[in-house]
Amino acid sequence: MMPMVFEVSSSVTLLFDFWHVNSPGGMFVSVLVVMLLTILYEMLKVWRLWLGRGPSLKEYSTPYAGTPSHQIDNSSVLENSHSESSLTTGESSSFFPNNKASWLLHGIQTLLHFLQVTLGYMLMLCVMSFNTWIFLGVILGSALGYFISFPLLEQFR
Repeated sequence: MMPMVFEVSSSVTLLFDFWHVNSPGGMFVSVLVVMLLTILYEMLKVWRLWLGRGPSLKEYSTPYAGTPSHQIDNSSVLENSHSESSLTTGESSSFFPNNKASWLLHGIQTLLHFLQVTLGYMLMLCVMSFNTWIFLGVILGSALGYFISFPLLEQFR
């Protein structure tokens, strides 16, 4: 029977039957693995934010990307822009990106989201083992991952 309160023990089964810990050394290694998974989770969050903030989607979606501003006729820009009234009159505008690079970016972000959700649920199940050491590993890994990865986001701007 699984405990329903946190306990301090060096015996726990994490995620799979083959990940059964019976010794203090095994617990130490398991806590390190859980910390590394949590750091990876935080880094995936930053990578997804960084990819989402990039100018690539805006560049690919505008018809005048890469054209110097002095060569753009402002009247044609206003005629081609989507206003609130043109969107409500039934004019069709494409919701999905148009070119291969933006599809690739969307595919990468989808894959990163899949990995982030999978890791998040795995870490949640680790915490639900109600082992204090594993819980502390997740918390410390999250703090360390945030400390390491979020300053990198500022450097990418």
